[in-house]
Amino acid sequence: MFRVGFLGCGGIANAHARVLSELGKRVQLAAFCDLEEERARRFNQTYADGKGKVYINLHRMLNKEKLDVLYICLPPFAHADEVELAAERGVHIFIEKPVALDMETAGRMVEAVERTGVKSQVGFQSRFGDAVREVKRMLDSGEAGRPGLVEARYFCNSLHSPWWRDKSKSGGQVVEQVIHTFDILRYFLGEPEAVFSFRDNLFHRDVPDYTVEDVSATVVRFKNGAVATVAATNGAIPGKWISDYKLVTERITVYFESPNQATVYHTGVPHGWVTSISSERPLQKAAAEDLLDAIEDDRETLVPIQEGARSLELVLAVARSGEQGTIVHFKGGFTSV
Repeated sequence: MFRVGFLGCGGIANAHARVLSELGKRVQLAAFCDLEEERARRFNQTYADGKGKVYINLHRMLNKEKLDVLYICLPPFAHADEVELAAERGVHIFIEKPVALDMETAGRMVEAVERTGVKSQVGFQSRFGDAVREVKRMLDSGEAGRPGLVEARYFCNSLHSPWWRDKSKSGGQVVEQVIHTFDILRYFLGEPEAVFSFRDNLFHRDVPDYTVEDVSATVVRFKNGAVATVAATNGAIPGKWISDYKLVTERITVYFESPNQATVYHTGVPHGWVTSISSERPLQKAAAEDLLDAIEDDRETLVPIQEGARSLELVLAVARSGEQGTIVHFKGGFTSV
């Protein structure tokens, strides 16, 4: 049985705790840490029938509890040395995206994980969708041919949490939210060569303390020659999240409705045909099980901390391009983190 602790007991932590609760005797939710003690107590009562331990200090929790896995569910601005502290004690890590707001912090996380050998998983659950997995298989095997283009969008309309609206705390919509889409671009197309982005706040100028962008349009060129466009907004349909993308390769064109649903047009033959991929695979559960399986099998997870750092580096470059109005190049590829 894996003893799991939580750092941060807010909204996204509830989603992960519900998933872990479904894994039965494989997991014991043992300890909960939050700056607001009452929130950690409610979490303990909800997911551990009050039998877990509650803390307001991570050092104390890690020193007193024998944990196998730490779920780090903090907002971007709150990341400090939690990965290093856990890794030094041999505690495996699940961490929500983005893993940080700067590459120095992300680099320290990567170094700690690599030095100690603990397993890590970043919360890019879209990679676990059955449609994404099948298309990735077709790309890796060569069946899809050379990739050429992705067109993606991320549309929503919500004020979100106060910290989210503050660019200094969230990094902006692209960094905190649309990073899911940019991670899929990397997953399909490889590492980027250059990015250019426009961004602005057009819909929320009268909202106090709203400093993030609410419209952006980005072009990415990849080292293999492929290109991608990403349009994002926080001014679309209220209460509805739309995240979809289209992929064009040498032999297939794929329309993704979600990570689990896609239509594949086979274009590389004289009389092409169409196939559909549709499933209800629970993505967060798949990510949790992959981490636990990786620990048991002593193998890498699907989304280790290195992938979280590389996708962070991409969205930070997008943000920098939007702020400076210039093309940002990745000289010699991504930095080694």
